[in-house]
Amino acid sequence: MTVVAVSPESEGVVRVTLNRPEKANALNEEMVDALADAIVQAEDGDTRLLILDAAGKHFCAGFDLSDVAERSDGDLVLRFIRIETLLQKLYHLPFPTLALAKGRAMGAGADLFCACSKRIAAPGTAFRMPGLAFGIVLGTRRLVSRIGIDAARAIQNETRAFEAEEAVNTGFATELAAEDDWPAIIENATAAARTLRTDATHALFETTVRDTRTEDMADLVRSAAKSGLRDRIQRYIESMQRNR
Repeated sequence: MTVVAVSPESEGVVRVTLNRPEKANALNEEMVDALADAIVQAEDGDTRLLILDAAGKHFCAGFDLSDVAERSDGDLVLRFIRIETLLQKLYHLPFPTLALAKGRAMGAGADLFCACSKRIAAPGTAFRMPGLAFGIVLGTRRLVSRIGIDAARAIQNETRAFEAEEAVNTGFATELAAEDDWPAIIENATAAARTLRTDATHALFETTVRDTRTEDMADLVRSAAKSGLRDRIQRYIESMQRNR
C-alpha cells in the first residue's frame, strides 16, 4: 500500500494524503521519505497550492514508536533529523499550503499541521506536542511564529492535549470547519493561490517567513544527542500507557 498518496487536484494544485490509517497515520521511515519526496516534487513543479490531508479517522499520531526498543540512540537521532528536515521543507515552501486535520494530530503530526500556512481543524480534533517530555526540542520557533511566545511556552511546558477550538483561539489553527465544508475551503484556497503571478507569490512567502532552519536543526540535534534518548522515549511511552 502507498503510505503517502500524491494526486493532482487541478492545474497547479497537488494533494498529498497520509495513507496509513490502520496506524492512525503514524510516521514511519517510509512515510517520512515519501512525504519529503512529494514536497520536493511539488516545489520543483508548477505548484501553486499543496493540500495535506489524511486517510482514515486521524490526521497523524506522530512518530511510529513501536520499534523504539530495537533502535539505538543514534538511529533515533537520525529519525528526528529527518523529520525536522521534512518540516523545514514544508514550512519554507514558496507557495500556500493547506492542512486539513481531524481526529488526532499528535507530536510530529501536530508539527506537520503547524508547518502549513493555512490550517483547518475539524471539530473534535485533538493536538498534542509532547517532545519536551522526553527532552526533544523540535519546531519551537515555528510554533512561536504561529501562536506567540507565551502560548507556545504553555503548550510545550504542559505537554497537554488541546482541542480544535483552543487551536483556533491561539492561532495554531486558522479555521474551525467540519469535513463537509472542506471542499468549499479547498476551492477558495485554490482561487486565492492563483491570484498573484507565481514569482510574486514566491517573493511574498520567502520574505514573510523568518528563516531559522540552522538554529532549529542545531537545537534539535543538541537535545536529541544527549545520552539515553531511547530510554527517555520508552519511559514516556510507559507513562502514557499508565495514564490511559
